[in-house]
Amino acid sequence: MPPETQSATTPVEKLEHALIQKIEKGEIELPLLPQVASQVIALTSNPSADAAKLSSLIHQDQALAAHVLRIANSPAYMPRSPVMSLQHAVAMLGINLLSEIAFTASLKTGAFHVPGHEQEVKQLWQHSLASGAFGKEVARARRVNVESAYLCGLLHGIGKPVVLRTVATLAKEQKLAVDTPALHMLIDGYHTRVGGLIADKWGLPKQVAEAIVYYSDYDHATSFRQECMLTCVADRLASYLLTPDDMPEDTLRDHPAFAELNLYPSDIDQLVAGKDKVLAIVSAMNL
Repeated sequence: MPPETQSATTPVEKLEHALIQKIEKGEIELPLLPQVASQVIALTSNPSADAAKLSSLIHQDQALAAHVLRIANSPAYMPRSPVMSLQHAVAMLGINLLSEIAFTASLKTGAFHVPGHEQEVKQLWQHSLASGAFGKEVARARRVNVESAYLCGLLHGIGKPVVLRTVATLAKEQKLAVDTPALHMLIDGYHTRVGGLIADKWGLPKQVAEAIVYYSDYDHATSFRQECMLTCVADRLASYLLTPDDMPEDTLRDHPAFAELNLYPSDIDQLVAGKDKVLAIVSAMNL
């Protein structure tokens, strides 16, 4: 029997029932894509975009500019000399990497914010960062688009903080207690559905939208199946890195997506060996 027609008795069932109703009625409060992040996406998809336009865009937000310079000077990117300006950052890192940093820094301030649940949000953000970084490494191994793979990995869980905020608000309104396992169950169960709504609202590239909805169920993807599988692998690598008790290496390697992507054991060895590099990126971007 569908959850909405069941007799909701436990606090978790009541919260799930209320969450489903909000989703189906279109009453979920979806975050806005930060203006700079939206402009960065538009800029990088423009063949005539140049470094000066990107620098000018970042300069519009002084806090973002400071974040970008700090990240550019971090051990993750190992500049040969201190990066003193955005123009210098472009010269050192290139327009694609600087765009990636600017988009990520802008996203954190806009979408990953749930008052009272700072620790959970921090963990979700770190997982997104690690998934994005691993997505790039998997894309390099497969010789496919690295920038697209990063966006798929970074945004695949974008529905999670929204579900977290919605459930927390519902629990407060209804005076219901919800423990951490139940909270995670609701997040895991509904984040791809909510993520699809966000992808549509933000006008994200089609392959990113598809990866958000189908990364954990790529056999049902109607298009961009490779991007969905790649994101599935990136997600599992991020879990292996950040929560190894939940994703032991044997479990990581046993997933069929590796074989379907033509990634051999030696390729997985190389991905696993790159975990320190990914950790450095997570640390640098962990605003």
